[in-house]
Amino acid sequence: MNIALMAHDNRKELMVQFCTAYAGILSQHNLYATNTTGHQISDATGLHVHCFLTYAHGGNQQIGARIAYNEFDMVLFFNDPTQTNMAGEVSYISRLCDASNIPFASNIATAEMLVLGLARGDLDWRSIVNPSTRPIA
Repeated sequence: MNIALMAHDNRKELMVQFCTAYAGILSQHNLYATNTTGHQISDATGLHVHCFLTYAHGGNQQIGARIAYNEFDMVLFFNDPTQTNMAGEVSYISRLCDASNIPFASNIATAEMLVLGLARGDLDWRSIVNPSTRPIA
């Protein structure tokens, strides 16, 4: 499955810790992230993460476009709710996921449930909705 990983600046370390804890599960899937987040995850965990542009250069828009085309099977976006100037970005990604029925987590508790469900096979229905599980170009 194709999994997008995003995190606000104050949540990047939490995303790294999460990916470290669940590296065994995540390593079986195709991981994508904005540039800074992706490199931090890859450096800390050894996981292969395809990196898009940085947030400031449109990486969030690259991920958003792929969500709109239903190319992701799950999106983990660790939100910092104290950053009110970024609330629109989380809402944008969340709405795109809702439109395509893509599981979305904005915090570690929900992300943990999705990843554990992924390991159990609870998200296998995504292969029917999105039969192409090959990596995104």
